[in-house]
Amino acid sequence: MKLIRSYSFLPNSLSWCLPVVLLAANLPGVVMAASADDEKAQTIVHMLDYVSVDYPGVVQDGKVVNVEEYAEQHEFVTQVVALLGQLSAVPEQPMLVEQARGLLALIEAKVPGSEISALTGRLRIGVIQAWKLSVAPQQPPDLQQAPRLFAQHCVVCHGAQGRGDGPLAKGMEPAPSNLQDEARMRQRSLYGLYNTITLGVRGTQMRAFTELSEADRWVLAFFIGGLRADSKTVAKGEALWRQGEGKTTFDSLRGLVTETPSQQAATGSSIDAVRAYLTQQPHVLQAVAQRPLAFSRTKLNEAAQAYAKGNREDARHLATAAYLDGFELIESALGNVDAPLRLEIEREMTALRTTIGEGRPSETVTAQVTKVRALLIRADEALSGSVLSPNTAFVSSLLILLREGLEAILVVSAIVAFTVKTGRHDASPYIHAGWIGAVALGGITWIIARYALSISGVSREVTEGITALLAAAMLLYVGWWLHNRANAQAWNRFVREQVNTALGKRTLWAMAGISFLVVYRELFEVILFYETLWSQAGVAGQGSVLWGIATAALLLVLIGGMILRYSVRLPIGPFFMVTSSLLAMMAVVFVGNGVAALQEAGVLETTTVRFFSLPMLGIHPTAQSLMLQALTLALIAGGLWSSRVKAA
Repeated sequence: MKLIRSYSFLPNSLSWCLPVVLLAANLPGVVMAASADDEKAQTIVHMLDYVSVDYPGVVQDGKVVNVEEYAEQHEFVTQVVALLGQLSAVPEQPMLVEQARGLLALIEAKVPGSEISALTGRLRIGVIQAWKLSVAPQQPPDLQQAPRLFAQHCVVCHGAQGRGDGPLAKGMEPAPSNLQDEARMRQRSLYGLYNTITLGVRGTQMRAFTELSEADRWVLAFFIGGLRADSKTVAKGEALWRQGEGKTTFDSLRGLVTETPSQQAATGSSIDAVRAYLTQQPHVLQAVAQRPLAFSRTKLNEAAQAYAKGNREDARHLATAAYLDGFELIESALGNVDAPLRLEIEREMTALRTTIGEGRPSETVTAQVTKVRALLIRADEALSGSVLSPNTAFVSSLLILLREGLEAILVVSAIVAFTVKTGRHDASPYIHAGWIGAVALGGITWIIARYALSISGVSREVTEGITALLAAAMLLYVGWWLHNRANAQAWNRFVREQVNTALGKRTLWAMAGISFLVVYRELFEVILFYETLWSQAGVAGQGSVLWGIATAALLLVLIGGMILRYSVRLPIGPFFMVTSSLLAMMAVVFVGNGVAALQEAGVLETTTVRFFSLPMLGIHPTAQSLMLQALTLALIAGGLWSSRVKAA
């Protein structure tokens, strides 16, 4: 295998790149752009990578030291300009073409190699982002296979240590590259190495290794990239990584493979040592990539980049995903550790979405992203490496179910108490069918979320929001129905009318619907919270989580029994008044939380106002939620006034 060498001098035509283009067409998973573009975009990235590496050795002090190689660099960039113009149109294309022309002008001016390397690096990343090239392996490479693959395919040319002194290296022109050359290798990204293994190098003995799987090519790229790192540097990098160093720089495989070592950090720095460690142990990045906070930070960066490019709608979706598919999954756990920080992050992420929605200047959005990222790093530090103690796991588990279940138990118990008090036992099956169905569907939702679909945050919030608003509508209906029978005369008339018949089917189904919606909505949140708590508690604390669930369930049964027992003893008028007031209050709470959920999903606009926040009562400092709650209260007040007028 012959790596990190330039192409030989080529004629001024595009025909030279056709073999490479045809080869790239058979590379599964290399790109995600349309097939008509991916070969050209891939070739552009490959050529820029070589210009970045080779040019500094071709021009020194403004003079060309190798005429043929200089002509080669000029030819490559000329082809880059041409190929960029042939790709499908994207918003960034004109800017990238202009940058490529500027690169060509700098090469013609024989500027220092450092300037060329910097510009080619920016241009390469721009192409990757604009045409959505996939530049990272889907899974961390299994480097246990690396020595065998290197010995089988590379040693004959590059030698056992990669110094370019293999058995076939003698007399080879150009000579195989020295993979231990620190200065040269620092100019090559892992993606660049993968590209070389995949596409080969025209005009040299370095062929394309298309017979190797994509996974094996990534294994070789990582192995070669980490070949020169000594054990002392790797050990230092491991210690720094365990202390939290580099976790914001390398929060995914993409972040590790896209940039060159020289772009990532200075030689000998702490980040450089971490890079060396991760290159040899890439599997440790898998845990980081799966962490919700790392996901949030990545999406926030993408949101800022999208907004800067004028893609306001994309930026809004990315900012929403950063909250729903990242932070929200750990907000309960963070609340157990640092509740004020949790509230601050929620507030600032809402402010970010508002800033994007209002079309503020790009600098303002970037500043807000930076602020939120700093808060997320604080949250990561508060949660990192901390496994909850059994006592904390128990209390957290207890409070989650108790808090979320209390709303449901109040409503369901009130409806059950009503049927018991009126002697309408024929209504009980409807109510019990509602909450039992909700529990069953909650179990199915947990299985789907856990093992199959990984429900997206947007879908989750839309479901929760719509469910809450439907429940609010049903609560208002049943509350109004109860209120109209709150006085003794109306109740006696109702009893006489219903003495030999069941309650109206419409009312029965409304009660069953409330029983279902209220319980399912709470279970939906409980499932998400317990998923996070279960992993955070660790093996030692998972038993405490189960005990917390059992204790909370017992307490909810006792609370429901007490509500049922004492509400049955109330006189008809006060009972109906209390029950209808409770349902009205819960309707206002559900309206607030339902609107908030739809705002978090990006379905409704968010306009923040100076008002206090109390999510337990459905109060959120946004104009939309407060206005709809005010409208709901006005509707309730209007109903009360109307009933009094009729009674008079």
